[in-house]
Amino acid sequence: MKREIIQTSDGSTTIQIPEWNEQYHSIHGAIQEAYHVFIKKGLEAIPTHKTSILEVGFGTGLNSFITFLEAQNNNLFIDYVGVDAYPVSKEEIEKLNYVSQLNASHSSEIFKTFHACSWDEKHQIAPNFSLLKRKQFFSEIEDEGIFDLIYFDAFGARVQPKLWTEEMFIKMFKALKFEGILVTYSAKGSVRRAMLSAGFTVERLVGPKGKREMLRARKKPLIL
Repeated sequence: MKREIIQTSDGSTTIQIPEWNEQYHSIHGAIQEAYHVFIKKGLEAIPTHKTSILEVGFGTGLNSFITFLEAQNNNLFIDYVGVDAYPVSKEEIEKLNYVSQLNASHSSEIFKTFHACSWDEKHQIAPNFSLLKRKQFFSEIEDEGIFDLIYFDAFGARVQPKLWTEEMFIKMFKALKFEGILVTYSAKGSVRRAMLSAGFTVERLVGPKGKREMLRARKKPLIL
């Protein structure tokens, strides 16, 4: 399937799939979306400085790289797991401008390492940041009680509805620790209902630029 590099409204690039009219990130700003949804409403909502994160849709590596930068700036300890069945190519990565747009030239080699390091093997990127990229379909995720936070950044329900079902969110519910959080850019009513059916407590939050709302789901502990 053909993929193209395009520029979004905040100057940062993303990958577009013309056949689907779908992008890896918001056309209103790839970086601003990542910060708003996954950092401001996700990472900053976790009360501890040691966080285990699962990203559903590793893609361009933007979310993981921004999380790395946040970890360095705020003395956070991150164990990061990114899942993707179809990794982005080296040629595509070289055309992305995240390092320059984030004023992160000091970490340019880190961004390259994120993509160059082997899949299905844990890598210690920095003393406070580990990365494990798992090459697998999202339906194959079988973790239980491991993660504090999930970045759910799959392609939208319009083009991949099976990724936004009750069955998928049951997997996410199981993968989280009690009080764990899942954040996503989506605010569709069907997605919210699927989350609720899976056992989550769900709240609607103000969305990133270009979207009125987004969703944050929490795995509440059992009350006996």
